[in-house]
Order: sequence, then C-alpha cells, then structure tokens
Amino acid sequence: MGSATREALASSRAALAAHGGTADLATGESLLSAGRVIGESSQLLSALVDPAADAAPKAVLIAKVFGPAVTPFALDLLQAVTAARWSSHTDLLAGIEDLGLRCAASSAAVAGVVEAELFSFGATVAGNAELELALASKLGLPQAKVGLVDAILTGKVTDQTLVIVRHLVQQPRGRRIGELLRYAASVVADQSGTRVATVTSASSLAPAQLDRLRTNLSARYGRRLTINLVVDPSLVGGVRVQIGDDVIDGSIATRLKDLRLQLAG
Repeated sequence: MGSATREALASSRAALAAHGGTADLATGESLLSAGRVIGESSQLLSALVDPAADAAPKAVLIAKVFGPAVTPFALDLLQAVTAARWSSHTDLLAGIEDLGLRCAASSAAVAGVVEAELFSFGATVAGNAELELALASKLGLPQAKVGLVDAILTGKVTDQTLVIVRHLVQQPRGRRIGELLRYAASVVADQSGTRVATVTSASSLAPAQLDRLRTNLSARYGRRLTINLVVDPSLVGGVRVQIGDDVIDGSIATRLKDLRLQLAG
C-alpha cells in the first residue's frame, strides 16, 4: 500500500467517524453498489483517480452520476473518498469497499454476528468445491452468483451479511472467495473494535479453553478478539492461530515437520 493510499484511507475513515452513529445498511449498500459501477467504467475510474484533477470537479461528477441513486450520507462519503489522492485505481475501489463494509457493520444490531456469519459461510464454501467454483469462476455471470448467494443465505443470515457477500461475488477484483470472506470479516471486526483470530485445532476446544486463549491473545494484542475455530485432525495436536498476517503455530504436525527438517539437515 502506497503512502498516498494510506493517507487517503485514513481520511476516508475519518469522514465516516465524523458522522458518529449515522451509518446504516442502506448507506453501506449504496457505497458498495457505487464502487461496482465505478469499477465497471474505466473512464469514470480514471477521472476519479486522476491526481491532477481538483476535488471540486470530482465532487460534481459524483453528484451527477450517483446523486439520485445513493443515500445522502453515501454521497458525502463518496465525495470525501474521491477528493483524496489514491496510489492506484484498485486502491480507490478498495477504499470505497472498505467504507461500505464498515457502514454495513455499524448497522448490525448484535456485535460479532456478521463476522461469525462470514466465517461460517467461508467454511461452507471451503468444504464444497462445486460451490467454490460456481462463486469464483470468471466465466460465471455476476447476477447468477448473486442468485446462488441469495438461495443459500436468504433467511439464514443477517441482512448485513447478505449485502456484503452479494457485493464480494460481484466485484472480487482477482481475489479468491475464501480470501474475500476473511478480508470482509476482518474489516467488520475492526469497525467494531475487535480483531479476528482463526484458531485451528486437531479437535474441538472446550469453552473454557477458548476463553483462556481469547484472554491471553487479547492481552497480547491489546484488543478484544473474535475467535473462529477450525478443526483439522491433520494437526495431530496443539493449535495454530492466525491474526491478520501473524501466525502462531504450536501444532504437533509443525513441530514434527521442523524436527524432520533438522534431522535431514
């Protein structure tokens, strides 16, 4: 991520925070929809990313294209996002997506539920190669993918999760479906002041064990953690923890592998 994008992302999130608790699902959906429209128009995308263009003409362009179609708050945020300097076209789209996910997350009635639903759907996709192919195939039509998501999730998850997954399958931007869902869960968790820890264990952990692990990891990272548990018997024993790019691997399988490498060397 370039320095320009880091600054643009920070200013965009500040614009969201400045509105306090006014973010709602309609605004999140408006932002995600606008991001897809911008991503599908190379002309519009280039005009909005152009570093030589002033913010005022960009704001006028945003109002002309999206004014009647998005919520007033979404319009304000889109103008704030495009007023910033982004390092690339892709970074601008990522910035709009980030705000859309955060608005959707802010509108959830129960903290943590959206992250859990995204993780659960990710596990379902990972365990079904046919479903993963249908959602990830570049040959599949976006609306067909949305229809499949609706058939699987409607009535079973929150509206926030449904809006997020619908967006992800329509604008993957080269990312695999599992990566998309993990990324979205991490943004949603960050908006609620938490981080997501994926804990992989050879067998299920007791609630007391998970509580101790959550307490220890939260103290280490200085932030409340949402724990997602994955059971993988191939680990033999121990646990593997991933938080963002950090990996803490205490599994027996990894220890045995390291021992074999040492003996071979």
